[in-house]
Amino acid sequence: MSAPISNVRPDPDKVLVEIADYVLDFPIDSTLALETARHCLIDTLGCGLEALTYPACTKLMGPIVPGTIVPNGAKVPGTPFQLDPVQAAFNIGAMIRWLDFNDTWLAAEWGHPSDNLGGILATADWLSRTAIAAGKKPLTMKDVLIGMVKAHEIQGCIALENSFNKVGLDHVLLVKLASTAVVGQLLGLTRDELINAISLALVDGQALRTYRHAPNTGSRKSWAAGDATSRAVRLALIAKTGEMGYPSVLTAKTWGFYDVLFKGREFKFQRPYGSYVMENVLFKISFPAEFHSQTAVEAAMTLYAQLRAAGKTLEDISKITIRTHEAAIRIIDKKGPLNNPADRDHCIQYMIAVPLIYGHLTAADYEDSVAQDPRIDALRDKMSCVEDPQFTKDYHDPEKRSIANALTVEFNDGSTFDEVIVEYPIGHKRRRADGIPLLVEKFKTNLARKFPVKQQQAILDVSLDQARLEAMPVNEYVDLYVI
Repeated sequence: MSAPISNVRPDPDKVLVEIADYVLDFPIDSTLALETARHCLIDTLGCGLEALTYPACTKLMGPIVPGTIVPNGAKVPGTPFQLDPVQAAFNIGAMIRWLDFNDTWLAAEWGHPSDNLGGILATADWLSRTAIAAGKKPLTMKDVLIGMVKAHEIQGCIALENSFNKVGLDHVLLVKLASTAVVGQLLGLTRDELINAISLALVDGQALRTYRHAPNTGSRKSWAAGDATSRAVRLALIAKTGEMGYPSVLTAKTWGFYDVLFKGREFKFQRPYGSYVMENVLFKISFPAEFHSQTAVEAAMTLYAQLRAAGKTLEDISKITIRTHEAAIRIIDKKGPLNNPADRDHCIQYMIAVPLIYGHLTAADYEDSVAQDPRIDALRDKMSCVEDPQFTKDYHDPEKRSIANALTVEFNDGSTFDEVIVEYPIGHKRRRADGIPLLVEKFKTNLARKFPVKQQQAILDVSLDQARLEAMPVNEYVDLYVI
């Protein structure tokens, strides 16, 4: 007979301790990280404002019980809502992820670290308004920026070497984990309470990727991160009450995360926590397209111009070869019917066909009114993806982090265009000088969707000034976005 399992409560798993100590003790003094966090903030909020022009998103906004207003609650930018921090985190998280048009992190696991802003901003705003009501000092936007850097770092560093998608789990697991840690720090949790909170996030149920893949691709992928970051706020608040945690949540034999959900493997780490992820994060600037296709869309835009210059028509095309990396093939190489916008913005063939036909790719181009154009599916049928092992290698290389795609167009008469290759998208760190001015213009466009000119300018005056933004109380900044 085997010995019974020891009931001696173990020390907390190393992974939990390292996250808690990083969040509580690591100073963020990287000018580049804080400046990039500011750009991430405005881009993320701007994308949320654009999402508010879509009824499919706005139907999810507001309190759970209609008409509820929370005194000193967190305000939801671009709306009239003032909510408890858990529901505010869901609102903000859903709107900023809805169109899949802001930052991205690509590694063994991919994802969108800006998703954590839902929990961070909602909590910081609520805490600030509550502090002011009690005659105390509010948090400043620098606290938010630091929280963003740390949430990016937790999510991104774990993602570097650990693929959750390969075991069927969605990357929003990492949003819940990172948000819980950072929100816990904002709430003033002790070290032990923070470790408990992080363990609660890991012992919690984890989302499947079902809603991201054929034949079930659907709109939950647009609010899944809002759900995760709001759940993080709830778990951090539970831990603040003194509720116990689960110290060997990862390593417990049979019942721990590793054995139940990760095929017995432990997490691997490439680097210690610092500010690397924020400094190297990818921005979606020109196209609301799944990031593995960003360079393919850029290449398609070049081909659109070449086709027009050469007097070629779409009917002249016999074949399009997409030379790409393994992750793109696994996630967005799709044949057959595409059932909804969520399906289309995760199909590389669709995201190439639209710019070849129209010379642009916008969020509206995923809607049924555009998708019914028969030329799109006709072009899709002429496309094939081929993995380039070097592209895959460079994708994982921490010194390159490329997201390369190359397109070759062949014609019915046997002629071809030279292959168009784009290794680094406009939102890559290597193209920051070109990308940031366009990111600012994108923010201005998004502000104009919701606010009158005077209000737009008030937001811009603060948002484009690093020192002024960092010093501003959180509640005052959020108030700039109130409808």
